[in-house]
Amino acid sequence: MAQRLIVIGGNAAGMSAASQARRRRGRDDLEIVVFERGHFTSYSSCGIPYWISGMVSGPQELIARTPETFRTKFAVDVRMRHEVTTIDLERREVVARDLEGGGEVRERFDDLVYAAGAVPVQPPWADTDAGGVFGMQTLDDGAALRAWLDAEPQPRRAVVVGGGYIGVEMAEALIERGLAVTLVEAGQQPMATVDCDMAELVAEAMRGLGVTIRTSLPVTGLEQRDGRVSAVVTAEGSMPTDVVILGLGVRPNTALAKAAGFPIGPTGGIRVDRRMRVPGLPGVWSAGDCVETLHRVSGLPVHVPLGTHANKQGRAAGINIGGGYATFPGVVGTAVTKVCDLEVGRTGLREREAKAAGFEFVSVVAESTNRAGYYPGARTMTVKLIAERPSGRLLGAQIVGWSEAAKRIDTLAVALWNGMTVDDMTALDLGYAPPYAPVWDPVLIAARKAVDALVALDR
Repeated sequence: MAQRLIVIGGNAAGMSAASQARRRRGRDDLEIVVFERGHFTSYSSCGIPYWISGMVSGPQELIARTPETFRTKFAVDVRMRHEVTTIDLERREVVARDLEGGGEVRERFDDLVYAAGAVPVQPPWADTDAGGVFGMQTLDDGAALRAWLDAEPQPRRAVVVGGGYIGVEMAEALIERGLAVTLVEAGQQPMATVDCDMAELVAEAMRGLGVTIRTSLPVTGLEQRDGRVSAVVTAEGSMPTDVVILGLGVRPNTALAKAAGFPIGPTGGIRVDRRMRVPGLPGVWSAGDCVETLHRVSGLPVHVPLGTHANKQGRAAGINIGGGYATFPGVVGTAVTKVCDLEVGRTGLREREAKAAGFEFVSVVAESTNRAGYYPGARTMTVKLIAERPSGRLLGAQIVGWSEAAKRIDTLAVALWNGMTVDDMTALDLGYAPPYAPVWDPVLIAARKAVDALVALDR
């Protein structure tokens, strides 16, 4: 009898695992069943704000492979609109509920991949049956918001609660849709994924786009009228609104895994080894936004939910299930986003993370231009580097600037990944031409400034 692989979750990690396992083992040797509670497989969650804004015309553009493609090309039995409700590790079976047809199914497994992703953080005040309150984690979430925005009467005002990546990107998307947008952040700044000085540059750009920003202002409740949200309640009063977006971040979707006895790490994510195996549970694997992983700079476990990691982790799990050998070596926390044309990138540790990890360090901020100063279109680029004392090893970097800013973070991510010092970086042989960079690239200017700061402190 063929072995059976059950996959819980049909997006990046789960379908990467299923695809890689199938490439290495034939359909007569391995049967693969995927349970997905939503309506879509293998889609880009990161593209949802651009569909909401109208930049992307429809959800099909965000889908890499449909369920039918997996069924026909990969011989994967994809069960859409099926929610797994129980994992029985002793009997090695799962129970799934058919969300449309009704009833339950039980399926045995030899190998299990838990790739249930993450769920939006939802505080108690957001637990409401009022229409117009949306998290933004799945393509189904995006479809529900699009339907709300297109319905009559069309919303005119929006409040985005939380200033992380989702909050910032959704604020811009709703401005593009013509709504009046207020972003409410409980902390001192939006975009807390970068340090305060860099985040202020992002806030300035958002205000220039027309977003009203309210900081240090926790939300305490919602008001509704006729079954629809009508206001967001704060300590400073109510803000009238027609739609609320929850941009408070996400947490690992581990309720089912916890109930089954999976080990959970300090970040709330599932613990896995470098091959994506769940320790102590033979034949059980996990990947994607539900797991925690190693931060290669701090050496600490982290939960960094990004599609790039999910695809790599799922690929590693699938290769191993298929009889090969692959590992996922950890992350350095590289991410990029944009506000209108302002590009934002970060990699490695922020100042507060470096302090928490016990590093002594210097941090420098260098301003330059994205192109040669005399070339048309040259604009400001701000680079921040954090370097360990006294070694000079790069610990983290942030960039805020206009065209050509975001992808420069990749140069810094490679330097970080390979343990380079800022002194090493001053001699990097980077590309130069006036349309693309000044003769001293912004990365090199920042590295030189960091070296000078280290020398000054050691005198």
